[in-house]
Amino acid sequence: MALLPVHKRPGSDLAMLHRDMDDLFNAFFGGWPTYEHKLWPAIDVAEDDNAIVVKAEVPGCKPDDIDVSVHGNTLTISGEKKHEQEKKEKGYYHVERSYGSFRRDLNLPNDVDPAKIEATCKDGVLSVTLPKAERAKPTKIKIKE
Repeated sequence: MALLPVHKRPGSDLAMLHRDMDDLFNAFFGGWPTYEHKLWPAIDVAEDDNAIVVKAEVPGCKPDDIDVSVHGNTLTISGEKKHEQEKKEKGYYHVERSYGSFRRDLNLPNDVDPAKIEATCKDGVLSVTLPKAERAKPTKIKIKE
């Protein structure tokens, strides 16, 4: 009994090689943290009828280290987490915490009233309350009979 050759679609060898290389790199680098792709600060965005509330994790930052601005429908949170200078005479010194400048730009779903925006920073969490502009608030329409 003779075996017939299997005909493959053009390019399938290249696709298989690409997939195998991806698997190889993912197996090798998969256990290592990849901080360069992580967005920081981490944020939560909530919305109700009257406002949009953005909460951002900014541990180690003081209110003076953070800038919050709104331009059009874009909220920008930026600042710098400053490095604490710590000297050790003996032993090993290991640093995993990140330091440096950060910036997040968020497209807001609705128009906001810039005169009424409030921001607070407590226990490493920045809370920004963005009241919706009157034209962005939902309006109930009464149906006539």
